[in-house]
Amino acid sequence: MFPKIRNFAAALLAFASFVEAQSTPQPVVDKFVLADTIQAVTAGQLSRAIARANADGAAALLVELDTPGGLVDSMRAMTGAILTSRVPVIVYVAPAGSRAGSAGFFLLEAADVAAMAPGTNAGAAHVVFEFGQPDPILSQKVENDSEAFLRSFVSKRNRNQDAALAAVQNSRSYSAEEALAQHLIDVTAASDAELIAQLDGHEITRIDGRKQVLHLAHARIQLLQPTLRENLLDWFINPNVAVLMLACGVLLIYFEFNTPGTIVPGALGALMVLMALFAFNLLPIRYTSVLLLIAAVVLLVLEAKFGGHGALAITGIVCLTLGMMTLVAAPIPELDIHPWVAISVSVAVGLVTVFLIRLAVRARRMKTRLGVDALIGRTASAMEALTPEGHVLVEGEIWMAKAEEEIAAGTQVRVTGHDDYLLRVSPLSTH
Repeated sequence: MFPKIRNFAAALLAFASFVEAQSTPQPVVDKFVLADTIQAVTAGQLSRAIARANADGAAALLVELDTPGGLVDSMRAMTGAILTSRVPVIVYVAPAGSRAGSAGFFLLEAADVAAMAPGTNAGAAHVVFEFGQPDPILSQKVENDSEAFLRSFVSKRNRNQDAALAAVQNSRSYSAEEALAQHLIDVTAASDAELIAQLDGHEITRIDGRKQVLHLAHARIQLLQPTLRENLLDWFINPNVAVLMLACGVLLIYFEFNTPGTIVPGALGALMVLMALFAFNLLPIRYTSVLLLIAAVVLLVLEAKFGGHGALAITGIVCLTLGMMTLVAAPIPELDIHPWVAISVSVAVGLVTVFLIRLAVRARRMKTRLGVDALIGRTASAMEALTPEGHVLVEGEIWMAKAEEEIAAGTQVRVTGHDDYLLRVSPLSTH
């Protein structure tokens, strides 16, 4: 009898466990993939992902990170969003071969959970100045500010401050194993599933000092897809794309001015120029480079209008190339304008601009001639002796003409002007 009671109790316990498991909702982990530079668009994407995770009541937000770094202002905004998130944020440098370089290192250290996959690295976070190296005092101020910012949250996460500061002060970079040994990260994992399994029951320290245990058993990972707007903005903010759009837009607008009424080139050109300016507004711009671009335009116009035997055009193209190559004050190579893009666009735009302006100037200098005006400079034949007036044949038409001297019949003459419909002519031999 007792074995039956024990079996019944075991079955009842199993049923109760099953019911409890069914009544407990499956935790959801939102996932956001950041495989790009750190700039205004990716900052907006991360903010949206954090807001979505908070609104969904997700158990955590998993940020898969692969970045060479980027802009300091965007990094600070993204770090602030991570630190103030109600939902715990897990920053995971993955897959193998990825990195959290420069500004990305700050995001990794700001996370509630910092994780890396084998074969990844993080660090090299020394400040790179966007507008050239400043004086030593200003440089020291900026570096001290970055170090203090890093310390402010590394200490709250109970991570190794000295190792973190070495990444800023000495551009130190760490592999996943080194980062774990130096206590810069909390865990290494080869996949999302392995990471979530390791973090179930893991205690984290929030930025306000509160302790929280993660409950991620059998969590479902929900990927957050970027919106169409974000994809477009991310494409537009590429400085090489922005340069191409600006050049094409300017040429289309110029074409519209020279052939009014076509509408489509002007509208499309205006749209491309506006999108290029929008992209450059999100990037750090050197104003000395803008002056070079303005000087290039002036030189190309002078070459087309007055002619400089090519010297002005060559100088303008050189200014245009240098201006484009240095236009974006990028702290990382990924945000630079590629030299070949700058050279190709500069040469093409320079030559096309000179050609089009010369055509326009030549057209404006040519006087429109209709009727009797069109006969000036033409060769005519005296049908009779001009004494001093008589008839001449010009362009297959018979006209009355007047000469300053007597001209024999059959003489070739040139039309030099007219008085209403009386042509003035002179012997061709005198020209």
